[in-house]
Amino acid sequence: MPRRFNYGGQAVVEGVMIRGRTSAALAVRRPDNSIETRELKIPGWAGGRFRTVPLIRGVLVFAETLVVGMQALTMSASLAMDEGDSSEPTSPVTIALTLLVAILVGIGLFFMLPLFASKWLEAGGISDFGANVAEGALRLGAFIAYIYLIARLKDVQRVLAYHGAEHMAVAAHEAGAELDIASVRRFPRAHPRCGTAFLLTVMVVSIVVFMFVPRDPLPLVVASRILLVPVIAAISYEIIRFAGSHPKNRWVRVITGPNLLLQELTTREPDDAQIEVAICAMNAAIAQDNLAQAQPAGGEN
Repeated sequence: MPRRFNYGGQAVVEGVMIRGRTSAALAVRRPDNSIETRELKIPGWAGGRFRTVPLIRGVLVFAETLVVGMQALTMSASLAMDEGDSSEPTSPVTIALTLLVAILVGIGLFFMLPLFASKWLEAGGISDFGANVAEGALRLGAFIAYIYLIARLKDVQRVLAYHGAEHMAVAAHEAGAELDIASVRRFPRAHPRCGTAFLLTVMVVSIVVFMFVPRDPLPLVVASRILLVPVIAAISYEIIRFAGSHPKNRWVRVITGPNLLLQELTTREPDDAQIEVAICAMNAAIAQDNLAQAQPAGGEN
């Protein structure tokens, strides 16, 4: 019997993207109130045997999430604003440059800024241990403050509601419930495998990892905050994966508690129309997987 696949996804502009086994399904509410679905291909480098190797798979999933997520966002924005034919994929160069800028801003805000702030405290006589703790606390505080401020923006509110709808649809599927509005609405909008949970775990894991890195010389410290990001992401992914597979474990509940609490900021209660879009994305992802599995070996991909 094949191992159960854990579907997941993200909210996009007026829609939801669900990642399946072989591709992702995007469902977007058009200006005429119709729902359009599109299939997004998963990059070849994101699959294969390395997808099952612990730690390495975390880096692959993180990179794939960034690439496919950016494609889904740009396509959904075009569909939601009715900008003609949006079937043309975004240029790989455009995606690469956009992701590079986003990663650099993220590293600067959540890693470099707390580091240099803690260096200022270190100059005041605080110990290396104290400086590491202060850096971690500043990083965690910056992350939560960023989430809080972003979540208050009016234009983001609908995206957060679609985020909640995505979680509810995934949870309904995992529970074997019917994928209709009344059934999906019974499920919580917080989910233990949420991307927000992953990012919060990254912030906490980074505190532990950086404890083992000397705080001098400064170039080494700066380099470590950049080069160790994939390592931290890999460890964090394994923690989230374990938590998703053992939801009743006492220690898992301790880990997932703050993650679920943070989702009070990153999700909103969706309306029926938003749940309908999430259901369309979920059904499309399942249908795409069924079609791919039904194709004979060596058939068309």
